[in-house]
Amino acid sequence: MSATRSPVEEVEHDRLATTVVLHPVKLSAPGATSRAADGGEGRGWRRWAVPGALVAIAALALFLRVWKLNALGFNSDEAVYAGQAASLAGNPNYAPFFPVFRAHPMLFQTILSPFFRTGEVDLAGRLVVAVLGMVTVLAVHLLGARLYGRRVGLIAALLVAVMPYHVVVTRQVLLDGPMVLFATLTLYCLVRFVQGQQVLWYVATGAMLGVTMLTKETSIVLAGGVYAFLALTPMVRRPVRMSLLALTATVAVFLTHPVSQALAGRSQTGKSYLVWQLFRRPNHSMGFYLETVPPAMGLLVVAAAVGGLWWLRRHRSWRETLLLSWIAAPVVFFQLWPVKGFQYLLPAAAPVAVLAARALAQLPVPELVRRLLHRVHRSASAEPARTVRAVRTAVIAVVALSLLVPGLNAVNRADNSTFLAGSGGVPGGREAGRWLAANTPEGSVVLTLGPSMANIIQYYGHRRSYGLSVSPNPLRRNPSYEPLPNPDWWLRHNDLQYVVWDSFSAGRSAFFSERLMVLIRRYHGRVVHTEYVDRTDSTGARIPVPVIIIYEVRP
Repeated sequence: MSATRSPVEEVEHDRLATTVVLHPVKLSAPGATSRAADGGEGRGWRRWAVPGALVAIAALALFLRVWKLNALGFNSDEAVYAGQAASLAGNPNYAPFFPVFRAHPMLFQTILSPFFRTGEVDLAGRLVVAVLGMVTVLAVHLLGARLYGRRVGLIAALLVAVMPYHVVVTRQVLLDGPMVLFATLTLYCLVRFVQGQQVLWYVATGAMLGVTMLTKETSIVLAGGVYAFLALTPMVRRPVRMSLLALTATVAVFLTHPVSQALAGRSQTGKSYLVWQLFRRPNHSMGFYLETVPPAMGLLVVAAAVGGLWWLRRHRSWRETLLLSWIAAPVVFFQLWPVKGFQYLLPAAAPVAVLAARALAQLPVPELVRRLLHRVHRSASAEPARTVRAVRTAVIAVVALSLLVPGLNAVNRADNSTFLAGSGGVPGGREAGRWLAANTPEGSVVLTLGPSMANIIQYYGHRRSYGLSVSPNPLRRNPSYEPLPNPDWWLRHNDLQYVVWDSFSAGRSAFFSERLMVLIRRYHGRVVHTEYVDRTDSTGARIPVPVIIIYEVRP
């Protein structure tokens, strides 16, 4: 049997604080004595094995996140967050179109702002997110190693490094990638508190949760995971004073957002956004997450995490309770929440990877295989154990490859004519915006099908844009968007000079697509520019498909 970190725990009593402290116990493995007697060269190699493997995993993670990073321009959310960062930095190209305060807190935009001071910026913002994604992989290693040992930490880091779900999101200027980094660090601080019962780590947990919420306020749902874990684990000591200190740290950190809004006179913006979120209509079916997230995480990873909970059920401890509580909090909340987004469940990726790594590191080998190995290697008792390790390594490699292949396909695909919000850039959006900036008079006004394309046009085209589908009812629209109650009047008086149709918005709303085409025909729309992507037909031939069409209109 190979040497592994046993899930068995020993309980020590701190004589000064009478605190329960949990530490994993290492069991001696067969051959440990002989290995200890190896030469200095062998010990030196093992000393650098873990850091070397971690560096290789980090390099792989960074490669997947920067390869062809700028092949597509920003999507709508990226344009908004980058525009906010640029406005915060005083970039004159974006200040007229993107107000600093819109909906979310500004921590991530503040981090980005030094890179957005001048000119048009997109690659630099994505590089920052990619680096933060790589740092998240390292944080997952720390978490896994702290919970189950270095081997599990390395496997978990490898799984997150190549996981398509995490790779795709951390290639975009979105809040969710940085938020997951801080969420993973919050979980790490909580683990340190449980193992040492030191008030410093409890307060650090609260402070890091505040930082996580300051990146994206919806991460407050993770507080539910912390509460569920503490409620389900009575063995963890949590005095009222310590809990109050941790809660105070969370509130103190997060309060910087509403205070900054109040000082800027934009408190009403946050209130309007909250009302809009509460009354938004569902944008996906109830089965959306089940259909999209498990394949993005990796079906083998999810299967390993679930299977490990079963075959290691006799060794369950507070660790599994903590990870499952952390997973359940966002999954339950966003499943019940009517509005669903591809990236919303990303905080669950790290604990799922750790559970899968735990299962793969202790994968049970069938008894029949063990007997065959013993028959083949009767003369060398150590050989079967080595072969078992080889089998486990091969299984880990298969799982990693099952993530790496779709991950590479996702980062290499730049010609898709369909689009899922949060899953990548918009083909043709950057090019259409730049064409408008170069070929239309300054001060031109554009009508788009929806607000998503309007954000992209404003970012790359620097032209005021309005979305036809933006509702005039304040309860039915994002308060950041300005509606056009009567676009026909605007066109009749030549206050709108260009109309942009895009296949992505048309696929979501056939009604507004038809209404836009009626306006184009009524006001003598003339095609002046078209953006295409290549699509493969049933015969295998590649044909150009129009995804964005720009019309010039006149009364």
